[in-house]
Amino acid sequence: MAASSVALLALTAGCSFGPPGPDQAGSPPNLPRPSAAPTAGGDDASREVAISVLAKNLEVPWGLAFLPDGGAVVTERDTARILKVGPESTAGGLEVTELRRLNEVRAAGDGGLLGIAVSPAYATDKTLFVYYSTDQDNRIGKLAGDGKLEPILTGIPRSPELNGGALAFGPDGFLYAGTGDGTAEGTQAQDPKSLGGKILRITTAGRPAPGNPVKNSPVWTSGHRNVQGLTWDKTKRMYATERGQPISAELNVVVKGKNYGWPKADGKSTDAKFTGPLAAWPTETSSCAGVAVLETTIATACLLGQRLTILDVTGNGTVLGSPQELLAGEFGRLRAVVAAPDGSFWVGTSNQEDAGRPGPEDDRLLRLVFSDGGAGRS
Repeated sequence: MAASSVALLALTAGCSFGPPGPDQAGSPPNLPRPSAAPTAGGDDASREVAISVLAKNLEVPWGLAFLPDGGAVVTERDTARILKVGPESTAGGLEVTELRRLNEVRAAGDGGLLGIAVSPAYATDKTLFVYYSTDQDNRIGKLAGDGKLEPILTGIPRSPELNGGALAFGPDGFLYAGTGDGTAEGTQAQDPKSLGGKILRITTAGRPAPGNPVKNSPVWTSGHRNVQGLTWDKTKRMYATERGQPISAELNVVVKGKNYGWPKADGKSTDAKFTGPLAAWPTETSSCAGVAVLETTIATACLLGQRLTILDVTGNGTVLGSPQELLAGEFGRLRAVVAAPDGSFWVGTSNQEDAGRPGPEDDRLLRLVFSDGGAGRS
């Protein structure tokens, strides 16, 4: 695996920050600490990062999650394939194996096979969960071993562009999903009866999780336009990326029962009824998709911005200094980013879709390691 090294650049124009939200219930994810002493955070634009290519010639990789053996499962949006990447190596990177192709998926626009989550009990139940589009709606389904895809939650609004798709298990053991508003007018996000424009919290059977804001409802938060990234930090704080329009893309701290304002608020808002973002960027230079956390470093993958945006935060979630940009224009559109068990970030490109300009090796899966031995801060 060929590796290169680049420096982070401070990104100060066109971004704004908000206050952190309170901690979220649950237990922290099992994230590794850096193998070397980290340096002071904030505006350290000299941080170096080593980049290697793990896999090539993928087709619009969307979801990415790790397996207990150190390998990862990757979804391809348009082919409806689930791939396993690694942990075995080949001459050009990691071995890529097709696990399944889901005939139930209907790919069109930005719909298709989207997020994927690995069961917390995967070592014994061999179960995966996927977020996918059909002709009628978006759904969450369960794949147990070699069994048939079983839909466990249906009726999430489907549209050409705003389908959401984020899927991840929280540290509390429940399954969270980020959905899209599904309408140009933004009518679903503020409708408590709709699953569109929400973050949902469900059991592995697809039922509303106990402790949700409204009994017998899967809705955890509302007022979202298009949630495509979910993650948690070591203090149990939950983050989500939001592809806003027309003003800003957002990084939100997700708090039970809160309303994040869409379509009445986009980016910063003075309306006390809505919860503002931790950080926001102009949509045309960002369009945030995936998000991941290592220690107190947050990485968001940007489609239109064709970059990885890095933020350092304090233990209580306050942003330190200015955000920094990485890979600007170097690998094209970036969608997926996850924290790997070894303390690196894995990043997936998204150049094989209509809006991309694919190179001869696209799409690719990258591995990023910061010069301090990891991306984290203490």
